[in-house]
Amino acid sequence: MRIIVGFAAGAGVDTAARLLGQWLSERLGQPFVIENRPGDGGNIGTEAVVRAPPDGYTLLLASTPNAINATLYDKLNFNFVRDITPVTAIIHGPFVLVINPSVPAKTVPEFIAYAKANPGKIKMASGGNGSPAHLAGELFKMMADIDVIHVPYRGAVPAHADLLAGQAQVMFPGTVASIEYVRAGRLRALAVTTATRSEALPDIPTVSEYVPGYEASQWFGVGAPKNTPAEIVERLNKEINAGLADPKVKARLAELGGTVLPGSPAEFGKLIADDTEKWAKVVKFIKATSPSPKIP
Repeated sequence: MRIIVGFAAGAGVDTAARLLGQWLSERLGQPFVIENRPGDGGNIGTEAVVRAPPDGYTLLLASTPNAINATLYDKLNFNFVRDITPVTAIIHGPFVLVINPSVPAKTVPEFIAYAKANPGKIKMASGGNGSPAHLAGELFKMMADIDVIHVPYRGAVPAHADLLAGQAQVMFPGTVASIEYVRAGRLRALAVTTATRSEALPDIPTVSEYVPGYEASQWFGVGAPKNTPAEIVERLNKEINAGLADPKVKARLAELGGTVLPGSPAEFGKLIADDTEKWAKVVKFIKATSPSPKIP
């Protein structure tokens, strides 16, 4: 059995897939292979699952970029909402508003004031145009009414490198990618982007405490090809939710900086639909375009 990940090994979504695969292997007595198919913001891996037989032997580790890509890309060979059957969500967590310590701000209001005093001079790094970190930052820019310059990189690793070096000043990475830098004092966390505070960073406020109504989050979940039989989806949902309730699995997933999110296939489907609609509005507002040539 395969769990396809549309991103390179080592990413947070890849880590979640490997934890899940190990649990399912032990639970079902059948090996699960994690197959990384990076490219086009996760679209290559997603299409591989869309084209796979609907027999439960090929699964997708879905994530927030799938919801964004539905609008970001003008043409795709699939429709994520229509062609992927939701199985279950796994984890839900924040992005973190982090700055290089050279920026003279200790709070969100101080950063907003600094940005307004230096319009067009602050660089906001992201792992690519249209990435979740980019759109979380654009939503903040829009709601805080500040002018910072978005600088897209070819992935989160080089973006972090320039942020740490001071070539960029602010970023909205996921918790798993930033938490060790924050703990080591190499980056300063000003806020998390979810509506409530993060269990991983309980002392860090939310953006919405200063910018009312702001919310941005990332999620990971499992999908299967369209027309996968209901009994297979239900069995996978049951076994994955059992893993999310297991203390060891729950603790490992918590290390990714999020909160486990067990639930039904229908609940995961609603999360996907709601997130797709939300990010569509942001993509259209900033007139974002896909980070690579359109898929014919």
